[in-house]
Amino acid sequence: MIIRLNKYLSECGIASRRKSDILIQEGRISINGKVISELGFKVNPDIDEISIDGEIIKSKEKLYYLLNKPKGVISSTKDERKRRVVTDLIPINEKIYPVGRLDFNTTGVLLLTNDGEFSNFLTHPKNGIEREYEVLLDKELKIEDKKKLLKGVYLERRKSLFQKIYFPKKNIYNLVRVITVEGRNHFVKNMFNSLDYDVKELHRVRYGIFNVGKLKKGEMRVISQKELNKIKRSKS
Repeated sequence: MIIRLNKYLSECGIASRRKSDILIQEGRISINGKVISELGFKVNPDIDEISIDGEIIKSKEKLYYLLNKPKGVISSTKDERKRRVVTDLIPINEKIYPVGRLDFNTTGVLLLTNDGEFSNFLTHPKNGIEREYEVLLDKELKIEDKKKLLKGVYLERRKSLFQKIYFPKKNIYNLVRVITVEGRNHFVKNMFNSLDYDVKELHRVRYGIFNVGKLKKGEMRVISQKELNKIKRSKS
């Protein structure tokens, strides 16, 4: 099987295709003992010996998990301050990493995998994968501010907006649901902060087709092949 080198690195969970290209350009990848720096280089994993920093890369089983992230956990694989990280909640020996991140005290849907291609697919802006959040504000959301957030405000000199805003509970106007395709850090909080609202609690209800369902905080489940096929078909 002939495959582009960056795709193979991504499928092995080394990095996304874009980051794999950087590794190749940095001269960190070698094929059969020869350093490769050419982008677009193709390999046959069944025959070629492929290494990163001198260590042979072996294809691993692809793993996909959905975690209902609780508060007080870091969306990372390690923490310098020795705080609990999300991978501590998934009892496996294989190396996996979170797809994007949720803040320390943000809860809800967090996906974890060792499949760089899958991670890149979900997070790449061109694919427009929706994220839905439930947001508890410090005060009622004014109708005029709701319109501004849907029309667009400027964050980091970029026009930014929510695709949808609605109130999930009747007559409770400081609890809102927002849908966005943005993956920038602190995006939801910064959007509300820009109009002088403070986010008291934030819960990711949905990421694409994935939701926590009946999972309790801190619980996880394996993502099925049926779900993987469905999310890929949704943007094909």
